[in-house]
Amino acid sequence: MEHHNVLRCLVVDDEHPAIRLLAGYIKKTPGLQLVLQTTSANQALDAIQNGLADLVFLDIQMPEITGIDIMRSLNNSKIKVIITTAYTEYALNGYEYDVIDYLLKPITFDRFLIGIAKAKQRMESSAMPPCSGYVLLKTEYKIQKVDYETILYIEGLGDYLVFYLTTGKLLTLERMKNMEQILPDNCFVRIHKSYIVNISKISYFEKLKIVVAGKHLPVGDTYKSALRVKLGWQ
Repeated sequence: MEHHNVLRCLVVDDEHPAIRLLAGYIKKTPGLQLVLQTTSANQALDAIQNGLADLVFLDIQMPEITGIDIMRSLNNSKIKVIITTAYTEYALNGYEYDVIDYLLKPITFDRFLIGIAKAKQRMESSAMPPCSGYVLLKTEYKIQKVDYETILYIEGLGDYLVFYLTTGKLLTLERMKNMEQILPDNCFVRIHKSYIVNISKISYFEKLKIVVAGKHLPVGDTYKSALRVKLGWQ
């Protein structure tokens, strides 16, 4: 990801004013390094393929090769993407390609910093080893072992909990408060009276919603401040 804690940034846009704005933001933000600013999608692709950047600020509507084309070509590249556009309709593409953030033009410096905080948190989380361990859940007539890393999120429904897993879902007779105490707090976080999420599965947090595996989950007012501190999204 980073080299000596410096996040290497690439700006790709077909409009020079937009490039100058983001380049200026990057240059005045500690911990960021501007490695390339370009209107050429091909030049950007060369830089990405040569591993010259960790984070790309990518416009969508560009001639010849679009931002969507660039994201499609990334495949399993470790580089992360923040979309910069004047159009809201590309948000679904962001979910599809697991972008860090979606910045609508004109982009303020404060909003830019939120995107950077999200990028740093995501990269730090991806560098950490997966949470190991398991929980035993009573389901109908058996006790089932569920590995922590397979849990996406948990929803409370009265005296029952629904575990949403990478392999499906599972219903167990248990209280949310008890489960919150059982699960390790370095791997899971309570975001609402009805939801606990696996921290490593969070795509992003914006306003009063968290996105996990494409699902928008509400963040309760009671949990908002503690959640921001825990995830480093202040």
